[in-house]
Amino acid sequence: MNTTQIVIGIAAGIVLWGIVLYNRFVSLRNRAKEAFSDIAVQLKRRYDLIPNLVETVKGYAAHERGVFESVTQARTKAMGATGTHDRAQAENMLSQTLKSLFAVAENYPQLQSSQNFLELQRELRDAEDKIQAARRFMNTNVMALNTMIESFPASFIANAFKFTKEEFFEIEDEAQKQTPQVKF
Repeated sequence: MNTTQIVIGIAAGIVLWGIVLYNRFVSLRNRAKEAFSDIAVQLKRRYDLIPNLVETVKGYAAHERGVFESVTQARTKAMGATGTHDRAQAENMLSQTLKSLFAVAENYPQLQSSQNFLELQRELRDAEDKIQAARRFMNTNVMALNTMIESFPASFIANAFKFTKEEFFEIEDEAQKQTPQVKF
């Protein structure tokens, strides 16, 4: 082998390495987007359940108007949120208002035994579990993408093709760790 063949072999190896890394970045970015889409599907499911839940509770607790308005406003804000950070904040607010709604519902034994309410509550719990699983899946994919973007020497390919770090979808914050206060 002469020097030219060695140089061509090394250059081909570097190009092949770059192609493999580029394709890995594309795959990780698409998996993160898919995971965010999965979260959006589950959030939509939850948004669709909320009006029925509010109406069911309203029938038993008509004088709790402020709680119903809060839930409705939080749902509207969450549905209109764009971007990972804004959506996570809106989801925090919605989760807090739903906790307040369930706290109100605890004061009405007839409501607690209503089959419709129990079914809506079960569906909402199922939606919350699926949101949590989708969020974990997304954050795992985002972590893999962000780690690769920051890793040497893959960071050269990431910078050359303008791959950027994604945000984690974090719903939990200090407000959610506190017990909601319901005052009548």
